[in-house]
Amino acid sequence: MKELFDEVSIKTSKIVTKKYSTSFSLGIRFLNKNFRNSIYSIYGFVRFADEIVDSFHKYDKSILLSEFTRDTHLSIERKISLNPILNSFQAVVNKYNIEKDLIDSFLSSMEMDLNKKEHTEESYKKYILGSAEAVGLMCLRVFTENNNGLYNELKPFAMSLGSAFQKINFLRDLNADYIGMGRIYFPNINIEELNQETKLDIENDIELDFEEGLIGIRKLPKKSRFGVYVAYIYYRSLFNKIKKLQPQSILEERIRIPNAQKMVLFAGSYLRNSLNLL
Repeated sequence: MKELFDEVSIKTSKIVTKKYSTSFSLGIRFLNKNFRNSIYSIYGFVRFADEIVDSFHKYDKSILLSEFTRDTHLSIERKISLNPILNSFQAVVNKYNIEKDLIDSFLSSMEMDLNKKEHTEESYKKYILGSAEAVGLMCLRVFTENNNGLYNELKPFAMSLGSAFQKINFLRDLNADYIGMGRIYFPNINIEELNQETKLDIENDIELDFEEGLIGIRKLPKKSRFGVYVAYIYYRSLFNKIKKLQPQSILEERIRIPNAQKMVLFAGSYLRNSLNLL
């Protein structure tokens, strides 16, 4: 039965999410149960594409990504794929009318990671649009449940929030991206000579994205607001930790939030949400 295969596919996406991101998995748990499988499915798709460009060094990444892109489009068109991750993703795309442009934008950013090591201001914005903002909009399609008016109203805020999250990832992963992959995402920056002034400019840019993103969170339907707010609080805490560090420190280590501290943050988020104090 196709229903059984679909169930297996969703469970596969859920396993991928839990294995690759404990923080994201916890955030999904705070969403309304009707949304959880869909967000697992989006994350599984995004994670697999990211793994192709970041992890499979002994293989031809370009061919793998090209095949993954082809199979993604075929799965959406056929409404089935023997790849469980793509099968669960296509079901979400078709159910919530996620635009092809968002998927193509994301995959285009993944392709940039194959060859582009440094970014101009233009390519930096294009990369964030695909790798973060487009993914945020995929999730927003789910959260607004085919309400196009609400989706269009919240669209700029979701993009800002996704942008903030991605820029924090760039700061957190400076060492791994530069030393491990030779990538520099922030434009016009010499990573080896990163100073406090440059770091502060990046942080101020992130603050603006955060302010816009929080406005959108407050406007989300109740069923999705808390889960997104939990993600916001997690990234805000990570950001606050990064802001206290000297530039050299973030070049030497990957900044993390301990699991015990995450649970305290999530408990506080629940209280603020319950009391309508967002």
